[in-house]
Amino acid sequence: MGEWWMWSGFFALVLTLLWVDLRFVGGGRSHKVSLKEAGAWSLVWVSVALLFNLAIWYWADLHLGREMANQKGLEFLSGYLIEKALAVDNVFVWLMLFGYFAIPAELQRRVLLYGVLGAIVMRAGMVFAGSWLIEQFHWILYLFGAFLLLTGAKMLWAADQEPDLENNALLGWMRRRFKVTETLEGEKFFVWRDGVRYATPLLLILVLVEVSDLIFAVDSIPAIFAVTTDPFIVLTSNIFAIMGLRAMYFLLAGVAERFALLKYGLACILMFIGVKMLLLDIFKIPTGIALGVVALILVSSMGLSLWVTRKKVIDQKTV
Repeated sequence: MGEWWMWSGFFALVLTLLWVDLRFVGGGRSHKVSLKEAGAWSLVWVSVALLFNLAIWYWADLHLGREMANQKGLEFLSGYLIEKALAVDNVFVWLMLFGYFAIPAELQRRVLLYGVLGAIVMRAGMVFAGSWLIEQFHWILYLFGAFLLLTGAKMLWAADQEPDLENNALLGWMRRRFKVTETLEGEKFFVWRDGVRYATPLLLILVLVEVSDLIFAVDSIPAIFAVTTDPFIVLTSNIFAIMGLRAMYFLLAGVAERFALLKYGLACILMFIGVKMLLLDIFKIPTGIALGVVALILVSSMGLSLWVTRKKVIDQKTV
């Protein structure tokens, strides 16, 4: 898939959605996004993605036949679900970073804006590079599979460990490289004092957010190639999955502690996808079954998380 008008229409749609996201999610101004607002916009982004999925199915049904339409529709839906699930871990990292720097909710909007834009650019580049590599070297899929399997195992092992930001090498380098203000200066990344330019803590967190985007892109891009190698499906499902990332962040910000076991589920998803890629030429797991397994792992880990943390919620209500 992916005729020139499809690519043009998709990028035009993305630009329009970005404008809507920047203009209306958060109202284009510095303020705390409410849970109701975040939930409404999250529903909007999911609905738009599903409508795009339906459009793909309809076009394929007209031009490629019902069987291929069902296949392409499943590929998009599977890729979207995988990328959306893995994006949750990215959101948890953002929450940890904002908490460490004590960034008020009303000042997080601008950092998240650049974070999402950076994620879109990096993922687009990685998708095209990955598609070219797979086309030239089919065996690289095995490397992707091994990488995902090891990444999932590492995530599983380190699920309970908290990142040590005090000794973070990048953070230490930035603090040595820039003069940093002790306090925030609104949404500014730089300020001038007595002719000297100072970075604000908001710049430090922006760099860390962009680096986390890069790390998660390296993890998630190979994962979607386990579902399909069609560049159009890979890129569109990936971009739609992260388009509503800011709304997802504000939606999860107040309930993140309720999903204590979700990281284990995400690790298992990565490991499953890695195994699927390693078995690609031996036993091809159908896309529908892969979608069901990913959904089952995700729903189970979320449900178990809510059940395990229910006592904590009851105790808080009692207090």
